[in-house]
Amino acid sequence: MKRIAILGSTGSIGRSTLSVTEAYPDRFEIIALAAGSNVDAAFEQARRWRPSVISIAAEKDADLLRSRLRKEGVAAIEVVHGPSGAVRVATHPEVDFVVSAIVGVAGLEATYEAVRAGKVVGLANKESLVAAGELITAEARKQAKPLLPIDSEHNAVHQCLRGGRIDEVERIWLTASGGPFLNTAAAKFPEITVEQALNHPTWKMGRRITIDSATLMNKGFEVIEACRLFNLPPARVEVIVHPQSTIHSMVEFVDGSILAQFSVTDMRLPILYALTYPERIQSDMRFPVGDLRHLDFCPPDLKKFPCLRLAYEAAEAGGAKTVALNAADEVAVAAFLEGSIRFDEIPRLIEDVLTETNSGKLESIAQVLEADAQARRLAQQQVTHVKKFQQGRATSFV
Repeated sequence: MKRIAILGSTGSIGRSTLSVTEAYPDRFEIIALAAGSNVDAAFEQARRWRPSVISIAAEKDADLLRSRLRKEGVAAIEVVHGPSGAVRVATHPEVDFVVSAIVGVAGLEATYEAVRAGKVVGLANKESLVAAGELITAEARKQAKPLLPIDSEHNAVHQCLRGGRIDEVERIWLTASGGPFLNTAAAKFPEITVEQALNHPTWKMGRRITIDSATLMNKGFEVIEACRLFNLPPARVEVIVHPQSTIHSMVEFVDGSILAQFSVTDMRLPILYALTYPERIQSDMRFPVGDLRHLDFCPPDLKKFPCLRLAYEAAEAGGAKTVALNAADEVAVAAFLEGSIRFDEIPRLIEDVLTETNSGKLESIAQVLEADAQARRLAQQQVTHVKKFQQGRATSFV
């Protein structure tokens, strides 16, 4: 019986993980959950799964959740809150496996502490490796515990690498759907609406990651994540656009052989793989091989999608640059979603923040969080500047 904690239990990955555990009750037990701000969802999960401890973002919500559970007669569940609550979930002494699925840098500290506590971690939070990958992977090596990728692309690479040693790898190929604007002219980008950007052609995801997929920043984050997970330089991690999203990733070996992994586009499959590794167990998720008739591939357009270029540049620089990349993107995407900036202004804002960020190695999680806060301040200043410019431009015609 594998005992599991989920960081981000009410998000899409968290819910999919609970679905997998429910399908294999003889293999998995839920011990601890960390939710966000959705009290209703957290209450239903606590009532259904009866974890030893559940964490929620805000203290007032923790009080409300605790009260509702008492009224339900489920008072034995410990309710905690905030970053310290997430760490409590991640380091629970009864937990064997931690699924890290909190979106953004909010999941960084809990993920790092889970690794320090000697837990096996399934990573769906790419921002942790983007911001603090050197620290997390070094600690995992020290603990001699694997970091198992749940992102479909890195999970696919992990599976392909079972066919050869890492020193036999020539390069990794990460596939990208191209998002909803693959065939949209760059001249149209200033007119793109939030609704259009949230209409991903393949995957159903959260709002930030969907926008990141539309700008290809998500693929840039995955390049950085692959460099950290598989200890490869950025030049040996390539992105190729594959609109069908059938092949999730490929590994090219030094002799010219290429192994590709394809499967149904269902996140439960990489979750199951990570939870049961190194085993493979029976599932009902089948890919209809008869449908494998037409596969398209093309290189990404870095001029039209500059976020991917910025990610490669940050990956080469390392240190504070990758922290700033993630922080600035999070601020820029939020500003776009609320209508403060245009779609085409997202990469411009990020590049401005990167230009103002000094490169340098970060020696601790505290330094990472300090660099993150600084980059967010710079990004917010850029958003304010853009808004004032737009207001001035609008009033000049009155």
